[in-house]
Amino acid sequence: MGSHATLTVPTPERMGRLGRELAALLRPGDLVLLSGELGAGKTTLTRGLGAGLQVRGAVTSPTFVIARVHPSLVGGPSLVHVDAYRLGGDLDEMEDLDLDVSLPESVVVVEWGEGKVERLSEDRLEVRIERALGDTADGADGDLDPRRVLLTGVGPRWEGVELTALG
Repeated sequence: MGSHATLTVPTPERMGRLGRELAALLRPGDLVLLSGELGAGKTTLTRGLGAGLQVRGAVTSPTFVIARVHPSLVGGPSLVHVDAYRLGGDLDEMEDLDLDVSLPESVVVVEWGEGKVERLSEDRLEVRIERALGDTADGADGDLDPRRVLLTGVGPRWEGVELTALG
């Protein structure tokens, strides 16, 4: 159940704009799971989410601190940005971050969380970013290096949410 969309994102600037557009759909308690290879655009998308949610602080990769909290500047939800890359696969390490405490009042975005944080919520937005080189005429020569973004809303919260309107 839920909703699905597949988008082609041609540039980093457009990835940031997608994040801003996606932020308009998010609300406190939402869990967003980002996956994709190194350099795919996960942090760029999250930076756009931060801009759209109007949070404090520069949104950068939290690789070395594991998690960063960006409070809202406008009374909306905080953005909790987590990088699970260096964490093991067991839920115990994730539970040490107390994400379940932050989740109800924040938007929690987890990079590299696939297979690690799904049990935090039955409702989540899964975002997979893939390189789309060679899949379009524009990307075939390497000029644009587009990305394919697969959005999947999981659980009752995402039923009826129109993800295809993004992009």
